[in-house]
Amino acid sequence: MKALLDKDETAEAVELILREYPEAGCALDFGSVFQLLVAVVLSAQTTDVSVNKVTPELFEKAPDPAAMAALDPKEIEEIIHSIGMYRTKAANISKLSKDLLERFDGEVPSDMEELMSLPGVGRKTANVVMAEAFGKQAIAVDTHVFRLAGRIGFADEKDAEHTELALMRVLPEEHWTELHHALIWHGRRVCSARSPRCEDCCLSGVCKRNGVEDAKKTRPSK
Repeated sequence: MKALLDKDETAEAVELILREYPEAGCALDFGSVFQLLVAVVLSAQTTDVSVNKVTPELFEKAPDPAAMAALDPKEIEEIIHSIGMYRTKAANISKLSKDLLERFDGEVPSDMEELMSLPGVGRKTANVVMAEAFGKQAIAVDTHVFRLAGRIGFADEKDAEHTELALMRVLPEEHWTELHHALIWHGRRVCSARSPRCEDCCLSGVCKRNGVEDAKKTRPSK
């Protein structure tokens, strides 16, 4: 089992990372709650930069659920073909648009379970929409948040859902959304998967990975 931060270390880590990334926020471009939902669905296993390259054309043709539902899924595929899993995503976007019209009068629901009932919408997507569109505190666990939660010592879980629940227990609720964004930025800029730049890390004094590495360096050779 990995070493976890204690209460004081967690508070220090929260303060440090929020101070390091005060401007952290959603990197996706959108003009409405519906467009945010679509953009987040598109962002699965794809960079936000890639999504932002295809959504201007997509949203120009289909800015709302009615217009999106009217498009043939093949037309959606043609617009978003440069991003990963584009066929599945095109099908899901078409289906969720029709679902919104049929079940929610064309409005994106603000309820977590209702959001997750839409095609292509999992916990991460629902949490992002809840936070960005409806101002609710939420922790969306993507690959960066999952990796950093374990590496830093906030949580030691085997999947995204349990990591989310663990983070909700130890992190201050009033900062959940801010911390979600800050951890993503930190994962992209400093704490990468393969070669984290620990020497440049604002969390070097509390991070449990640093402690493990330091212990290895000081362990006497046999």
